Formats: sequence, C-alpha cells, structure tokens
Amino acid sequence: MSNSVYDIPVKTISGEEATLNQYQGKVLLIVNVASKCGLTPQYEGLEKLYQAQKEQGLEILGFPANNFLEQEPGTDNEIQQFCSLSYDVHFPLFSKISVAGENKHPLYQTLISAQPERIGEGPWWKDLVEYGLTPNPKPEVLWNFEKFLINKKGEVVARFAPDITADDSRIVDAIQAELAK
Repeated sequence: MSNSVYDIPVKTISGEEATLNQYQGKVLLIVNVASKCGLTPQYEGLEKLYQAQKEQGLEILGFPANNFLEQEPGTDNEIQQFCSLSYDVHFPLFSKISVAGENKHPLYQTLISAQPERIGEGPWWKDLVEYGLTPNPKPEVLWNFEKFLINKKGEVVARFAPDITADDSRIVDAIQAELAK
C-alpha cells in the first residue's frame, strides 16, 4: 500500500489509468458518491463549492461506490451521464471503486488509515440504525458522501461525516485554512 495518495493507481470515469499525481499542490476534497442515495443532492453543493474555489486551488474528486444498499448500481458511463445531466457536475469523477469491505480500494485504505476519526458524528448515525441498517464500525467509511480533506502536501488533514454538506462551516473553514497555506 502506498503512503501517498498521489501514487495510488486510479481510473478516470472514462476508464483511463491515472494517479492523483496531477493534483499535487492543490487542496483536495475526496468524496465517495452515489446516484441513488438520499444524500445524492449533495452533488449540487459540491459543484457549487468547486466552482467557487477551484481558481484558488481546490479540487473535488468524486469516487462512485456501490457499497451502501447498492445505491450506485450504474456503469461508469451511466454515472457520468447522471452527474452531468442531473447536477451539471464539472469536478473530476473517477471509475467506480469499493470504499469498504475486503475489496476496499487502496486509496480508501490510505485515507482511512491516515484519518480514522470523522468530524460530525451526530444524529444521522442513529438515523441509520433506526432504519434498521448496521453502519460500518469506526474507522470504516460510514456511508455515501463521506469527505476526506487533503492538504497541498498530500496529507489527509480532516474527514467529514456523510451528512456534513459542502456549505457547512466546518468544511468551508477547513478548506479555506488549507488554501491559505
């Protein structure tokens, strides 16, 4: 397993082999996304944040994952079309990966290992339980739309619970602080 998020092989949503190396020197918000989740409308806020901060050096990177109630069942092409048509997403999307379980992608192994605690453990966790769901135990990814903040050096500096939206002051302030460095 690589120690740097920059060196881990990934695929773009169009299937090209890549790494995150092209994002060195930028602040990254890495999000596991899904098209058929109650949190899917977060695409709108993520795109708004991306448009507002990309010139200052923010990149939002979306990694579709089908780990939670199969809420991302589509192909990469279907996911890309959905994001474009439904939310006019312009931030980079990558090929569908696993963010939990035995097939967890090395990127998420690295992210979780670097930042095992998330900000925003709140009532949403209890809501999952009330719906009869068994949330992943810590430190695993709880659900779709969990967010990892990476500084310009490639270090994981924060992790946000799925229900913490892109306009939440905890995310905005943390991004602003990293962009200012």
